[in-house]
Amino acid sequence: MDAPLSTKPIRRVLRWQAIVTAGAAAVAWLWGGGHAALSAVLGGVVNLTSVVVYAVVLGISNPSSAGGTVAAMFRAEAGKILVIIAQLWLVLTTYRDVVPFAFFATFVITVLLFRLAFLDRD
Repeated sequence: MDAPLSTKPIRRVLRWQAIVTAGAAAVAWLWGGGHAALSAVLGGVVNLTSVVVYAVVLGISNPSSAGGTVAAMFRAEAGKILVIIAQLWLVLTTYRDVVPFAFFATFVITVLLFRLAFLDRD
């Protein structure tokens, strides 16, 4: 089994998430200035790092059966969700000038982009 970060679907999703994050930051800069742009970047980074955690947790598991593969995917998804919750809490409690619309719009769009990995034929 290839390391998940080396697979085409994960790399493609990470690339698209990074592109969308940069585009959202540019639009947010024009719309609301520097704090809006930084909020958009942070919204995208939350999902970029969670996808990396997902891939790493999936990569360190070595399932030997179909049930083991499903369990590994559940562990990876649980790790991803925990990272998302922790980062959302961190951003919303420490960055006082966060622009919620820019932050959550980029966050939601990048969450939806992760689902494209399952549609990608490697």
